[in-house]
Amino acid sequence: MAKSTITYIAAVLIFYVCIFSKVYAQDPKYPSEITVAQDGSGNYKTIQGAVNSVRDLGEKEVNIHVKNGIYKEKLIIPSWKIRISIIGEDIDKTIITFDDYSGKANSSGKDAFGNAKLSTYTSFTVLVQGNDIHLENLTIINSAGRVGQAVALHVEGDRFIAKNCRFLGNQDTLYAATENSRQYYQNCYIEGTTDFIFGKATVVFQNCSIKSLSDSYVTAASTSAQQKFGFVFINCKLIADETVTKAYLGRPWRPYAKTVFITCELGKHILPEGWNPWKGDLMFPDKELTVFYAEYKNKGDGASPRTRLAWTKQLTDKEAKKYTLKNILSGSDQWNSITN
Repeated sequence: MAKSTITYIAAVLIFYVCIFSKVYAQDPKYPSEITVAQDGSGNYKTIQGAVNSVRDLGEKEVNIHVKNGIYKEKLIIPSWKIRISIIGEDIDKTIITFDDYSGKANSSGKDAFGNAKLSTYTSFTVLVQGNDIHLENLTIINSAGRVGQAVALHVEGDRFIAKNCRFLGNQDTLYAATENSRQYYQNCYIEGTTDFIFGKATVVFQNCSIKSLSDSYVTAASTSAQQKFGFVFINCKLIADETVTKAYLGRPWRPYAKTVFITCELGKHILPEGWNPWKGDLMFPDKELTVFYAEYKNKGDGASPRTRLAWTKQLTDKEAKKYTLKNILSGSDQWNSITN
């Protein structure tokens, strides 16, 4: 065979290899767009089924589009499922709900630690352990009622974003769990009774509505001494059920808790003292000596800087400038929560 012919054949083979590599670069078993619909018109009928189908530790973004419906699921997004966006069709009509609570018998028998009953940490409706998980246009409910701790959303993963979502429950509605987790909530609605926003994560709530359903505590942060920021509320609105008249902005679940409200509108249900030191905690007495509770230019009937407890703080203009999304959430990887 002539040398020129061999060269030509080689060139053709290389051409087709390139073409086929492009065509099959994305394994058809792992699409980047998935639809969930209860009527069978999508790829899956359950959200869990769609999550399970995503490639483990995949490098590409996957969008799971959820059609309207009430999905009674205890949804788990494990640590090996990453880069997933779950996008509801309509915030009011795309609903994930379950009714577990602390102390309820474990329907699957004993867990890995030998517990026959659920705890606060296993009472969730939705558990997010994977990194880079985004939720949008969803309502997540713990429907157990006022039976004690009953979590709607439990987030442990890093770089978590929720936009235009509702989280409904009573005690312990939203568990922003771990020290290495950064979370961003934008235009969300969160309601509950006692400590209904709690945990150790670094979190920004921006333009959110926070509704108290009983006389109690809005937040219970457990920030570590090593964290620069804990819970930060920016331009949020704190509202309440008409029966609520005595609510605190927060109490420290652990020493070094950090919670800050910046340019928020505080309803008349917020008490003049604003905060509570959680006295009576025998394991961690005098937590007010280490916590950082602060406000900056809040407004509304519940904004009362002069009557706040002496160990809380009103930020100066200079101090408030540090509370940007970049400073709070970017971290060593320079995560940009706005563009994600």
